[in-house]
Amino acid sequence: MLNQAAVYSFFEQEKPEYVFLAAAKVGGNGANSTYPADFIYVNTMIGFNVVHAAYKSGVRKLMNLGSSCIYPKLAPQPMKEEYLLSGLLEPTNDAYALAKISVIKLCAAFNKQYGTNYLSAMPTNLYGPGDNYDLDGSHVLPALLRKFHEAKVSGTDKVVLWGDGSPYREFLYSEDVADAVILLMERYNAEDLRNTAGDFINIGSGKDLSIKDLAGIIRDIVYADSAGRSCEIAWDTTKPTGTPKKLLDISRLSALGFTPKTGLREGISLAYADYVMTSH
Repeated sequence: MLNQAAVYSFFEQEKPEYVFLAAAKVGGNGANSTYPADFIYVNTMIGFNVVHAAYKSGVRKLMNLGSSCIYPKLAPQPMKEEYLLSGLLEPTNDAYALAKISVIKLCAAFNKQYGTNYLSAMPTNLYGPGDNYDLDGSHVLPALLRKFHEAKVSGTDKVVLWGDGSPYREFLYSEDVADAVILLMERYNAEDLRNTAGDFINIGSGKDLSIKDLAGIIRDIVYADSAGRSCEIAWDTTKPTGTPKKLLDISRLSALGFTPKTGLREGISLAYADYVMTSH
């Protein structure tokens, strides 16, 4: 999707009526800090190429998916849509955030100038079957699943994790975000989601927990069949911790009829079962 001509050609040949723009280069704190040029370039180009091609080919409706990383580092909690651009971004992922903000604004600009129907939704941290478990580029939850699993298999008695475990994060199971996105695409238009920040709406679970508590839950799930065996968790405080808290305000989405179905422990158990099955 970085090749504009190829994107235009695809849209011209396939002539889609509805487009879900979920493609992105993503990763955790390590990847964002190491490859900021890649994150801002790739994600901006993906978004701009797809949105413009959708306009040129007459797509009826487009859903642009972003991330809760777009909000300021110290935004009031829970984060309402109107808090966008109200403060400084988290330095470890500002390149990614700026790319995603630009695509939100592009969709809003096309809606205003050309009367298109491009919706934007900002999901919280997502997880589930088929996740990315590459430790150099994965997000925190799949990375923890892999680390604890490898510790269990190898018999290691200690797992070292980045930061101090104090940041709070919100998580949503992949099938739940799919339900939310389909609900929005089927029942609502861009004008229904418009607010002072542009055409977008938060998608989340409305609940968060500390990374330290998350690590404990994942360790318990991974070692559930290990006859009392477990491992120690050590924190490497020389590594960055990221934004202290990122809880989305989902009151607007809830008012539109969405309620997540999958609890965190249930979702992690399903994700772990998938990881074990696909990693061997």
